[in-house]
Amino acid sequence: MSRFVGLSSTVEGLAGGRVMVIGDVMLDRFVRGKVGRISPEAPVPVLRNAHEDVMLGGAGNVVRNITALGGHVVFGGVIGGDAAGVRVSQLVAADAQVTPILQVDTQRRTSEKTRFVADGHHLLRSDWDSEEAVAEDTHRGLVTAMAAHLSGVDVVILSDYGKGVFTPPVLKELIALAREAGKPVIVDPKSADYSIYRGATLVTPNRAELALAVGHNPRTTEEIVAAAATLMRDHGIEGMLVTRSEEGMTLVRGDGTSLNVQAEAKEVFDVSGAGDTVVSVIAAALATGADIAEAVELANVAAGLVVAKVGTAVVSPAELLHALAEQDDRQNLSKVLGGAELREQIGRWRRRGLKVGFTNGCFDLIHPGHVQLLAAARATCDRLIVGLNSDASVRRLKGPERPIQDERSRAIVLAAFGSVDAVALFEDDTPLALITEVMPDVLIKGADYTIDQVVGADVVQANGGRVALVELVPNQSTTGIAKRIRVTG
Repeated sequence: MSRFVGLSSTVEGLAGGRVMVIGDVMLDRFVRGKVGRISPEAPVPVLRNAHEDVMLGGAGNVVRNITALGGHVVFGGVIGGDAAGVRVSQLVAADAQVTPILQVDTQRRTSEKTRFVADGHHLLRSDWDSEEAVAEDTHRGLVTAMAAHLSGVDVVILSDYGKGVFTPPVLKELIALAREAGKPVIVDPKSADYSIYRGATLVTPNRAELALAVGHNPRTTEEIVAAAATLMRDHGIEGMLVTRSEEGMTLVRGDGTSLNVQAEAKEVFDVSGAGDTVVSVIAAALATGADIAEAVELANVAAGLVVAKVGTAVVSPAELLHALAEQDDRQNLSKVLGGAELREQIGRWRRRGLKVGFTNGCFDLIHPGHVQLLAAARATCDRLIVGLNSDASVRRLKGPERPIQDERSRAIVLAAFGSVDAVALFEDDTPLALITEVMPDVLIKGADYTIDQVVGADVVQANGGRVALVELVPNQSTTGIAKRIRVTG
């Protein structure tokens, strides 16, 4: 299965996810307008024609991201008995995919962030916060409500913005409750003391948060993996995902292995809430049966989309599917290799101990015989290179009316096969020079050949490789298809 097919299937299944989100809820306000002059009262810009957008922020933005993907959320947090708290309650109640277990503390102010934006550029942010610990009875109500709803969810997110919802004892109790119920716990951390996240399944610091937690600034991937592994070992955390802005993400697992995923963003307009998008997609994916590697890859794609938007934005399944399709197209093109690129790729495969196979042909109009050959060829090796006759080579072999499709089109079609790992064009009438360069471990041709008829067989065998002859689908050929097309018009 190709990466595109696998991740697309994951996206299509996200609507069934059931996630509990507990954390610091905020009200996000965006005041948008235009700046055309400087105030005569002070050297500050004047924001004109302003309008305001109001939405859930903090842990509430995590909720927005999950419901945008089609998931269902049990949402717990603490709001004040003020106008902002009322607005938060209204926004939550308006979403049928959210089951609220919000607690109201009338002695507390609801956190608000107001951002002033002109033409996509942030001018100023104004914060109204309560950072003192939430009252004990309010905490008790939140824990009780969480326990009552745990059986109806698949994953728990603890979204820590440092606004008082999480104290060490409360975190300990929440994590213990979730793990005893068999639910994975994802923590988006704020504290530099990771001992309070003991027992978490996955903690997701950004690069700055990781540096604060370890007391130094890890820069390289190796240093980041080592720092994360130390925190995990010292504080009983199963896994860690470090988000690294333009450098992508690094997943460190409990077994010592790691996965580095390159950033997908083409343009960055606003990083507000990107971390929320990451934990939301991971949780939604895990809740619907994806493994952690798939979840991280999908979260990376989503992060690339959300930072290209202004404000605390969300992504939809349709956007994810479109982005995956674009990536698949780019990946297919990247499989078409030659010269130094091909040699370097073969070298990487061989350093990993992978067996390299080679087959070749014109592959003009793909038919079942081609599909069978490629699948059977890939079954003989770990990585399959397909040698593809150039347009000039096909004309010399097949006549002036061939190929029907040009070499670029034929290469793209071949590269789209999950069974094909690289496509290499060759100009000669035979692939002997290319086979000598690749020097495959397995040389594959159809069983309509004998070994002594296979070009390059002697070279490969002399180098310790072998020749595999695979069964083909009978009565299938591009020449026959072309004749039938001409006859039928």
